[in-house]
Amino acid sequence: MSVSASPAEPASGRHDRFWILGAICLAGLVLPLSFTAPPVAIPAIAAELGGSPVALNWMTNAFMLAFGSCLMAAGTLADTYGRKRVFATGIVAFALVSLLLALAPSLAALNGLRVLQGVAAALALAGGNAALSQEFHGPARIRAFSLLGTAFGLGLAFGPSLAGWLVQTQGWRSVFLSSLAIAVLATLFGVPRMRESRDPDAGGLDWRGSLSSTAMLASLTIGVLEAPERGWGDPWVLGALIGSALLLVWFVRIETRAARPMLDLSLLRYPRFVGAQLLPIGTGLCYLALIVLLPVRLIGIHGLGTLDAGLMMIALSAPMLVVPMVAAVLNHRVAASTLCAAGLLLAAAGLAWLGWAAGRGEVAGLIAPMLLIGTGSAIPWGLMDGLAISVVPKERAGMAAGVFGASRVSGEGIALAVVAAALAGLLQWRLGHAGAAAGEALNQAAQRLATGDAARAQALLPQFAPAALRAAYDGAFAWLMYALAGATAVVAWVVYALLGPAAEPAPADAAGAALCEDAAG
Repeated sequence: MSVSASPAEPASGRHDRFWILGAICLAGLVLPLSFTAPPVAIPAIAAELGGSPVALNWMTNAFMLAFGSCLMAAGTLADTYGRKRVFATGIVAFALVSLLLALAPSLAALNGLRVLQGVAAALALAGGNAALSQEFHGPARIRAFSLLGTAFGLGLAFGPSLAGWLVQTQGWRSVFLSSLAIAVLATLFGVPRMRESRDPDAGGLDWRGSLSSTAMLASLTIGVLEAPERGWGDPWVLGALIGSALLLVWFVRIETRAARPMLDLSLLRYPRFVGAQLLPIGTGLCYLALIVLLPVRLIGIHGLGTLDAGLMMIALSAPMLVVPMVAAVLNHRVAASTLCAAGLLLAAAGLAWLGWAAGRGEVAGLIAPMLLIGTGSAIPWGLMDGLAISVVPKERAGMAAGVFGASRVSGEGIALAVVAAALAGLLQWRLGHAGAAAGEALNQAAQRLATGDAARAQALLPQFAPAALRAAYDGAFAWLMYALAGATAVVAWVVYALLGPAAEPAPADAAGAALCEDAAG
């Protein structure tokens, strides 16, 4: 079954495909920047606009909530109404909202606009991924998605450093203006050269499925985001998580009865489709968690300045510049399952090494294991976007992009929340074992220490010397790294088993099977 394109728009030429790839990679760069950069500006925003800590935190949470919960619906919209149209709508809306964010007069307006920015980001990502799958085929598709994965990883890794420099030199509003500039470039250079394509069998949007999936992902995201602060036993958190489970049951019921569902649940029978969805969980455990944890450790515990901490983080993020493309080249000869599993195992070894160095209280000793972790995690990072698209028939590329995007954001969000809660729990246990009495003071001190606020933790537990708090943190951090190493290794084994050559390809038709062969290398 072929993909429908507008008769007036022939397939893009080689030169146009280059510009399209560049534009979608720019979008892939700016979207994670919008997640990682604004939190750095929170102190400056609070100084100008005021607001409670909870309201300020929702500047980040609002974007993540809207982005993650709308991705699956955005992929269906791309298949139904056109990949170019959805990408163009998303990137233009993203640019306009970024401009309004730079002009926001209050924190309430800022948070409301961040919701809209998250929706626009979902449209741009799902539409762009699906459009890219129509422009490149075979090994070229793997290379194209490797570049996209690299851009996404760089946005995550260097977003805080860029935001810190912008806030210090130009003010916090320049953070949103930088997103505007990149989105405008993506619009001008990419959209005019893109051809329209859609699913020829689309019978209209599955509104019931879209609404139930969006509500389910929104409820899950709210529960995960609120858990580290409120606690997993809080009624609000439990209500959100239980509500998410009920909405999932409703969504499955809807999709099994829909004539043209937004998510073909029969794909879950195929190991390769499931394996592709697990890859972001692995990279979330071994890479994204450190993007959040390490700056806190370097600045709050070791006392490094923001610039010095940013320079050290290059050891973790620099491999994203090169390794994904190397993985794409190797994928011509080595199966994607082998590469992804090997990369995750390398990252797991690096995590164990990092835990050993962190337990000794080292700073310089963290650089080498960070480099190994960055190298290992960059291998599947450069392949998983292409795999997620290639394991389904080409005409359902938008659906695959939406499902993978939703899996990625939800999986990474859950990984971050679990890691944050685990670090606070380990700190609470170690401080209690060292003599701190159980109670609210211990709980608050553990939470403060987990976020790098050693001074406030000591004020809550004055019986502990700074060296004792530091030792408790080093020990808890080390055991967390060991746990993450084990979890990453387990994910590597499962991914290899599901993506391995013995796994049955997902699509039943010949075109889809060929795509699976492309993905497998």
